[in-house]
Amino acid sequence: MWGYRTSDVARMLGVPEERVRSWARLGFASPRRGPRGALLFSFQDLVLLRSARELLAAGVPARRAGRALRSLRRRLPEGRTLASVRIAADGDRLVIRDGKGAWRPESGQGLFDFGVAQLAERVAPIVKEAAQARDASGLDAQAWYLWGCDLEGASPAQARKAYARALELDPDHPGANLNLGRLLHEAGDGAGAELHYRRALEARPGDGVALFNLGVALEDQGKAEEALLAYARCLESAPEQADAHFNASRILERLGRKAEALRHLVAYRRLTRGGGR
Repeated sequence: MWGYRTSDVARMLGVPEERVRSWARLGFASPRRGPRGALLFSFQDLVLLRSARELLAAGVPARRAGRALRSLRRRLPEGRTLASVRIAADGDRLVIRDGKGAWRPESGQGLFDFGVAQLAERVAPIVKEAAQARDASGLDAQAWYLWGCDLEGASPAQARKAYARALELDPDHPGANLNLGRLLHEAGDGAGAELHYRRALEARPGDGVALFNLGVALEDQGKAEEALLAYARCLESAPEQADAHFNASRILERLGRKAEALRHLVAYRRLTRGGGR
């Protein structure tokens, strides 16, 4: 069964195991029960517990910290990796962002600010150890997929291996195909990325992210007409996807289809107005 043991969490956070169990009892995280009733924490639980540690160390009362963590849990993105996310605090208010942290208004000092990728760096050796020393043969495709999500921020190579293992067990797993395709794409393998994006779409035909990524992979391979079709399908599923309008506009401009290009550019500007783009 996938998850991090109490001892793993304590080691990564630098706190005693009993404190991890106490925070779980207070509702700061939502671990599952594994074999023999052992607690198993998700990567999202690690993010929440790291935030709890910092809030409590800053003197925020446990009850107020609990409210802040419940709010954070609702706002953490579901179904994708967290590696690009930063968690910061302004007083006992938690904020999620990708840029610089929040600051205390009265002092100009950051209460705390950490990148989730920092946790992923600590997760990587534990995942590797788990795959080698524990009964990894008992993990299913979803478990390997979740390991891959956890690893991306610190070890893309290990993440690729985890997704590949998930796909050995379930070749149609949409998340593993999508994420492996993205990692291959980032590594410069457009053809490999295209293959996995198409497999993801076989399982989830209307997935806007997979359609957009497919369009980019096709465009990078010089397949302009196919890329346009992928962007059109993306916009059918996700009309708010501004970048699909922008990319389609660029291709249409190159193809001399100026009126169509202008329509997409106008849509892009409308969607991004006020967004600082």
